[in-house]
Amino acid sequence: MGKSHPDFAQVLTELVLGFDPGFDPATVEMRPSKSGKYIGLTFTVRATSREQLDDLYRALHAHHLVSIVL
Repeated sequence: MGKSHPDFAQVLTELVLGFDPGFDPATVEMRPSKSGKYIGLTFTVRATSREQLDDLYRALHAHHLVSIVL
């Protein structure tokens, strides 16, 4: 989840593709907040190791556009 930004979904989708090249961007779920100030994204990836999943979490968490990673 992060503040609404025109490139938010695209930038994070590219980041996720770096960890799961088989990820289908068409499956990204987007949910804007009631006020439109924030947007939540859901990425469903196929992780092949715990290390891969942890690395993806850290990359998302460290991104300047991201406020919260669950």
